[in-house]
Amino acid sequence: MLLRSTARRPRVVFMGSPEFALPTLEALARHYPVVGVVTQPDRPAGRGNRLKAPPVKQRAEALGLPVIQPRRLSAPQALATLREWRPDLIVVAAYGQILKPEVLQLPRYGCLNVHASLLPRWRGAAPIQYALLHGDAQTGVTIMLMDEGLDTGPILSQRATTILPDDTAASLSLRLARLGAELLLDTLPPYLEGELEPRPQDDSLATYAPRLKREDGRLDFNRSAAYLARQVRAFYPWPGTFMPWRGQRLKVLAAHPVEDAPNPGPGVRTVYQGWPAVGTQDGLLVLEQVQPPGKRPLPGDAFLRGARDWAA
Repeated sequence: MLLRSTARRPRVVFMGSPEFALPTLEALARHYPVVGVVTQPDRPAGRGNRLKAPPVKQRAEALGLPVIQPRRLSAPQALATLREWRPDLIVVAAYGQILKPEVLQLPRYGCLNVHASLLPRWRGAAPIQYALLHGDAQTGVTIMLMDEGLDTGPILSQRATTILPDDTAASLSLRLARLGAELLLDTLPPYLEGELEPRPQDDSLATYAPRLKREDGRLDFNRSAAYLARQVRAFYPWPGTFMPWRGQRLKVLAAHPVEDAPNPGPGVRTVYQGWPAVGTQDGLLVLEQVQPPGKRPLPGDAFLRGARDWAA
C-alpha cells in the first residue's frame, strides 16, 4: 500500500498484547517511527506454568523496539516512560487495559483504537466471539478516536467482512487482524492531515461483549442446537466449550447441529450416523471433534469407539 508522500510521520507508541495486534504493529513499524511498545506482563502458561511473553512483546523485540509491560498503565514509572517517548500518536489494538485521561491527553493526535467490530455493535473485550455467538451475518473493524468510555469514542473509519459458515474465533480473528492493519494504514494519512471528521457513535444501537471466563464455555443443552454449534465456533480456541462426561469435562472442539433427527431430549447422549451427539432444545448437537480429559483431540467417531457407554 502506498502512503501519501505529504502524510505526516508522527512518533507512534503502540499498545497491544495478543496475536490480533501483530499485523497492526508490523504495519506501523513499516511506515511510521514506532518509538515504544506497551504490552501486558508475562503470564504463566502451559502445564509447567512457566512465564510466557505476550505475542506483541516477542514481535516488538524482534523488530528492535523498546518495550514496557506495566501491570497498571497509570503507574508513575509507566507514565514517566510514555512521556519520555514523546508520542505524537498512540495506537491501541487489543491491549487489555482502559486508558486513563492522562494517557489519552498525552499525544497531540490522540489515541486511536483498532477495534474488531462495526461499532457501536459489540463494544467490549470479546467482540469477535459475540458476533459469532449471536449469528451475525457480518462484522468488521473500526478505527476509533478513544475517549474515557468503553469503546464509546467517535469513529474515523470502518470496513466490513462477511462471517463465513465455518468461521471460528481463531479464523475470524486472523482475518480481522489483517483487515484492521490495512484500514489503519488507509486511515492515518487523511486523519493526520485533518481531512477526516470523527463521527459520534449512536449509543442507542450499542451492544456489549464482556470479557469471557472459562466457565462461559459450559454447553447448556436447554438451548438450541444451532446456538450451541455457534458457541463451539465462537469460543474456539478460548475459553473453549465443554460438557460433563464421567465426572469430568469433555472438551468439544467442533460440532454441528442437526434439527430433523430424533431428539432424545436436552442433555441426553445419543449416536447419530456413527457420531456422538447430544439432544438439545430443538435438535441434536453432533460432536465432530472432542478432547477427553488428559488426552489428545479425537474425531468424534474415533472417540465413540472407546466410549461404549456414551449412549447407555
